[in-house]
Amino acid sequence: MTPARTAGLAETARALAAGEQSSVALVEESLARIEATQSSLNAFRRIRAEAALTEAREADRRLASGERLPLLGVPVAVKDDMDVAGEPTAFGCAGDFPVKERDAEAVRRLRAAGAVIVGKTNTSELGQWPHAEGPAFGNTRNPWNTGHTPGGSSGGSSAAVAAGLVPAALGSDGAGSVRIPAAWTHLVGIKPQRGRISSWPDAEAFQGITVNGTLARTVADAALLLDCASGSHEGDLHRPPAIRAAEAAGREPGRLRIALSFKMPFTATPKRLHPEMRGAVTALAEKLAALGHTVKSADPSYGRIGLTFVPRATAGIAEWVERVPDPSLLDPRTREAARLGRLLGGAPLRAARKAEARLHRRVGALFSSYDVILAPTTATPPPRVDTISRMGGLRTDQAMIAACPYAWTWNVLGWPGVNVPAGFTEAGLPLGAQLLGPEGSEPLLISLAAQLESELKWYEQWPDAAVSV
Repeated sequence: MTPARTAGLAETARALAAGEQSSVALVEESLARIEATQSSLNAFRRIRAEAALTEAREADRRLASGERLPLLGVPVAVKDDMDVAGEPTAFGCAGDFPVKERDAEAVRRLRAAGAVIVGKTNTSELGQWPHAEGPAFGNTRNPWNTGHTPGGSSGGSSAAVAAGLVPAALGSDGAGSVRIPAAWTHLVGIKPQRGRISSWPDAEAFQGITVNGTLARTVADAALLLDCASGSHEGDLHRPPAIRAAEAAGREPGRLRIALSFKMPFTATPKRLHPEMRGAVTALAEKLAALGHTVKSADPSYGRIGLTFVPRATAGIAEWVERVPDPSLLDPRTREAARLGRLLGGAPLRAARKAEARLHRRVGALFSSYDVILAPTTATPPPRVDTISRMGGLRTDQAMIAACPYAWTWNVLGWPGVNVPAGFTEAGLPLGAQLLGPEGSEPLLISLAAQLESELKWYEQWPDAAVSV
């Protein structure tokens, strides 16, 4: 399987508006690539072939009539934790889920921008693990090397974009689930400020730690998708002021003070930064310094932030398990997490939520001296497929934290972060670094990521052929 070197989101939208392409042709090509790679990559849980072509024909009619919208006729994908009218939302679980009558607010906004939703992408069960594997749908594989995971839990979305099946996709990020798969598939992944992209029909997702985000090959495309999906529903608990992400991608960030941090938050579990990962992030720091930024080693004061993550995450799992038609089909680790969530759903959960303001002050103190934090997105390259899936509960937690100890803190804080590609291991596996900022700092992070991209041109690198070793 050789991934198609497809045009990006903005270029596809431009070609459609200029009459150089038809939506039907583009959607047919996307659907053909999806079908051709399902046996090797398995990126999709639901493929909307008939519905997407109907929508593409309507998009072509609207384009011919002179209508113009940011994504009119462009094929995109969304993760299977987002409701799409006429499709079930199984969120990685087995069972017979009901068909949804309405789009989630984020999907509604994509449609309002003219996008054609070609399908729903694979995710681990309730998004708990940094892969997209499970008995309900099989294993999703990395286009750079099919013996390895693309990461997760938005692994289907990242695999789809990295392989050129769609130009961009939505994912969600509850502990790094956009940034981690972006890092492991050589993509830009934006985890926005909490509430930037609505979580409706949930007023918030997983007690506020999960947000929707974007995956694309370029900063400009990830920012464009962010603008199109952003906005609040009147029922949302978190409604930050609007930003213009695409504009930020086109301007210089200015000279910034950047904190280079390799510190891992306390978890009481063993973990170690892979030497190739350290080298890749250090090289990015050197590039930023060469661009005129001040880069110094400095670490946030995380304290015992993990004590506030567990009640919120497990309570969110317990809430989602209530929606599952047949809980007996769930992974035993999911059922155990739900039991813990019910135990922690009272006073511990309230204390965890209350602690957020204190954590904002503690971690945010670093931003009195620095504008941005540069840190690894993960501690290791992408593991082999089925590494974590076969483990028991405790071993799963240990392995997950050992591979991905860096991203989840920003979910507790609700602040934005952007993964940028950081090169490859000697074995050719992608690595990523994250740019982290305080509340509402997406424009700055996006501008800085775009400046790096203009130097490194990571979008020119494609997986020549997915290999299995």
